[in-house]
Parts: sequence; C-alpha cells; structure tokens
Amino acid sequence: MIKIIAKNIIKDGEKENFIRTAKELIEKSRAEEGNISYGLYEDVENLNVLTFIEEWKDMDAISFHNSTEHFKRIVPMLAEFREGSSEVSLYKEV
Repeated sequence: MIKIIAKNIIKDGEKENFIRTAKELIEKSRAEEGNISYGLYEDVENLNVLTFIEEWKDMDAISFHNSTEHFKRIVPMLAEFREGSSEVSLYKEV
C-alpha cells in the first residue's frame, strides 16, 4: 500500500471553491479500482491548509488514477484556488 499526502495552501477567500471542486475528485477517485481511501483534511492550526490523504493498492493504481479524465480535468481547476504548488509526498509502510 502507498499513501499520498498532498498539502495545499489555499488563497484567502477560495477555501469553499477548493472544497466544492475537490468533492468530485474525491468521489470519483474512491470509485477507482486500487483505491483504499481518499479524503480531504483541514489543518487544525491553519484553516487555509487543506491536505488530501490517499491510500492506494500500488503504484499501478496511482498511475491509472493520474491518467483518469477526472484527475486531468479537476487538478488544474484546484490549482486556481491555491497559493503556489501542492506539496506531494508518497509513503510506503516499513
């Protein structure tokens, strides 16, 4: 299993737009084969930080996810609502 942590710093006034847009990505990603979990979380100390935490069966599942229509369409839309780039890290259990 591989976990993806994708941290996003949201522009002032754009949080609701980000969340609304992310809901479709979350719903469609959860339906993909190889997805274990997919959620969006708010930092308790900085409410402008929203982080996707995802769990995938393997790298093949992630590659498929990254090639889906919804991923290619929605991720650029999310970029409009955040400051800079998303900070993305992949983890595997040791």
